[in-house]
Amino acid sequence: MLSLNSPSLRRFKNFEFILGILLVGGITSAILFSDWLFPSGGSGINLAMRLVPPMTEPAYPLGTDPLGRDLLARVIIGGEISLKVGVYSAVGAVVIGIVMGLVSGYYGGIIDMVVMRFADVQLALPFILLAITFIAVIGGGLTNMIILLIISQWVQYARLVRGSVLSLKDREFILSAKAIGVRDVRILFQHLLPNLIGPVIVLMTLNVANNILLESSLTFLGLGVDPSVPSWGGMLAEGRTYLQTAWWVSVFPGLAILLTVLGLNLLGDWLRDALDPTGRTSL
Repeated sequence: MLSLNSPSLRRFKNFEFILGILLVGGITSAILFSDWLFPSGGSGINLAMRLVPPMTEPAYPLGTDPLGRDLLARVIIGGEISLKVGVYSAVGAVVIGIVMGLVSGYYGGIIDMVVMRFADVQLALPFILLAITFIAVIGGGLTNMIILLIISQWVQYARLVRGSVLSLKDREFILSAKAIGVRDVRILFQHLLPNLIGPVIVLMTLNVANNILLESSLTFLGLGVDPSVPSWGGMLAEGRTYLQTAWWVSVFPGLAILLTVLGLNLLGDWLRDALDPTGRTSL
């Protein structure tokens, strides 16, 4: 049995953290400086250079797509869309989930019953059915994609926060705050929230990675962002007909998704152990 305090496991966790930081930091830095690196925005069409293989032209290290556009530029610029969807939707779901979970767990009664039954109904809906219905009624696009993911994921945070509140609200420090007349809003956000935010941060980190996968999957199916906007899922969809003749058109966007999600999952796993070192006693 391997102890959490063993030197070998600590070294592995440090490596996990460093690798996650390098992957996420490298991709994020490239995206932040994409306007400076690629002033054309990766949209410059050059049909004379269509489907150039990787590493054959110095100007196109990752090759070109069917319209002769620089694949490296499109992969980096497309990452901005995927990261925006992942981060904004996770933050929105966290805000709504925390508020609903705090109110539901703290006040209980009819409020708790209504919120949790609504959560149960939503959890019973398959995500793909919810996505198809939402997009058919509201439409696609970046903003609607973020709203869809917020709607589908706030329940996870609400249930997590509610469970933590139920275990904390009868503790001595909460009862003392009530006894001296501290207002409920202050108890919720200054006393309860700081004591349960750790698991929420971990779940949010993992959900950012999951949201990137969901956005890419829905865009690949034609249910996500506008096809004219470069995104990793859209590039995968564009390149699927060229897998046998121009594999790089799909492989490099897929590799970008893999590395980003891997980095976020490594950071999420490291955060879980850092914020709750006693949560697991063995591996």
